[in-house]
Amino acid sequence: MIPDLPPVAPSVTAELVAALTPRLRKRLDAGMAKLADRPVVRDGDIVRIAIDDDTDLELHAPDGTVASADAVRCGCLLAPDCLHRAAIASAAPVADDTNSPADKGSSPEDEAATEQEADEPETPTPDQRSAAHALLSAAAAVLEAGTDGAGAVLQAELLRAAHTARLAGLHRAAASAVSVVTALRAARAADPAYRLDDLVARLRDVLSVAHRVPDATGTELTELRGTARQPYRPDGSLRLYGLFSEPVLTASGYAGAVTWTADAEGRLYQVSDVAPGGAGRAMGAADRAVRLGDTALTHRQLSRAGLAVSGATVSPSGRLGAGAGVRAVAAPGAGWREEPLDRLWAVPVAEQLDRALTGGHDLLFLEVTLVGTAAEATGECLLAACGAVVLRLTRAHDDPALPHRDNLRLLAAARGSRLRVVARLTPAPHPRAQLLATEHPVLSGTRVDVGFDRLQHADLPTVPASPAQGAPTAPAEAPVHLLRRRVQQAVSGGRRVLSFSGDTAADARRLGRSGLATAGELLEVLHASAAERSRDVFGRLLPTDPARFAHAWLAAARYTDELDRALCAAAWSG
Repeated sequence: MIPDLPPVAPSVTAELVAALTPRLRKRLDAGMAKLADRPVVRDGDIVRIAIDDDTDLELHAPDGTVASADAVRCGCLLAPDCLHRAAIASAAPVADDTNSPADKGSSPEDEAATEQEADEPETPTPDQRSAAHALLSAAAAVLEAGTDGAGAVLQAELLRAAHTARLAGLHRAAASAVSVVTALRAARAADPAYRLDDLVARLRDVLSVAHRVPDATGTELTELRGTARQPYRPDGSLRLYGLFSEPVLTASGYAGAVTWTADAEGRLYQVSDVAPGGAGRAMGAADRAVRLGDTALTHRQLSRAGLAVSGATVSPSGRLGAGAGVRAVAAPGAGWREEPLDRLWAVPVAEQLDRALTGGHDLLFLEVTLVGTAAEATGECLLAACGAVVLRLTRAHDDPALPHRDNLRLLAAARGSRLRVVARLTPAPHPRAQLLATEHPVLSGTRVDVGFDRLQHADLPTVPASPAQGAPTAPAEAPVHLLRRRVQQAVSGGRRVLSFSGDTAADARRLGRSGLATAGELLEVLHASAAERSRDVFGRLLPTDPARFAHAWLAAARYTDELDRALCAAAWSG
């Protein structure tokens, strides 16, 4: 993926790749690699890439997005049927038309469309069943190949299926399919923002929705369809208090900042500034004025100040719209240990956990004592005592341009410090969350946005705090990782990495001894479906059945996800 390019609509990429001859399709990934080394020049709404001294490739994005195949133009002799157009579209970020427009609030046309969606029939339409089948086939092909084998052609097939699904009203599955493609591109480009867990979750959602839609009815079908965009509704006047800001950096090429605020009753609202860009844009967004009314506050300032908003519009997730009728002015803020923010930490942890695991916001407001560090495959995490449990606080981002890693390393030296923190729950068989903001370990009343503020050695206690007395130890974990590892390996390496049984029987027995007999059975079925190859009457191997393998993988992935949630709730209970 070339991040300097404007995002390209999924349907455009699918159309350009589909128009290639079979011979050119085989050369598509190599063509993308060649373009990655070419300089990108932006001239207003036009982005140019010099293929050679005499030939330019152009992307026309008048609204910031390449919305049609005609907007991708090449000056070579083979155009418009050349490889270059498909290659540049496949190398550009995938446009996400469900995000950026929401900043502007909803129009009467949007609300009318939402009402029309609510009146759709209670059973799936033929188009929705057909779109679900196409999504299932395309996603199964991606899983069959794994990230290493899912090149531009398979990605384009999934984008085509996503576009068809969106036209049929399957907005949730379409958005997840686009996210799968962007994650695949990030994985193949070794992008620091790529996370295997995110790709697993998106692929699981695509397959799950596509599998369930044909037989769904009523409220289940409504949930599976999703909506084209989050509708914004009027919410009158709001008095908000800044909590913290966090950087946004996605594998799909979007970056910026989100500032979280709360009202007097403890309801959370977000002000966001997210657009195409990389880590540089994410860091710069902290000092960019928020896009809300006439206020001149930056995100960094708002995280510690307040806002008085009139004519507010709010999405179901609490995101504030920035429509023309919204007015906002700066107002005094409040400390974390002052009202009304203090009440966020007064909510019992069990209640916060239940909310996060049942579809509410996933932020946790915790009182912790830093007790040390623990080594993990991705680096060290921070250990903190939280009531009767040991919590692992991890980085929200691994990009070296962001200060998460350095801040956690310095906080580890403040062992024994008792702090209030804001973290994002990570469902796992042990208490685990991403650290987003914390009280300063020395300066009372000062808070640190872990993704923006950079701690220094001078910010640490001059005399190391003594370790917490009687700090709890982490309990032994159920070996669910034996199944989770296979689920992840399938996504990374495809079906073939699981086609050899290896120590499957031993792992299944171990799972059974731990009370996870179903996990053991799913593990054996997953390996069996990967290894299964039929032969024709002449003894020749027949092609594999991606659908059967995808079904076995989906069962294992959904079971692992639900088990992680159950074990997470149990682990946090101490």
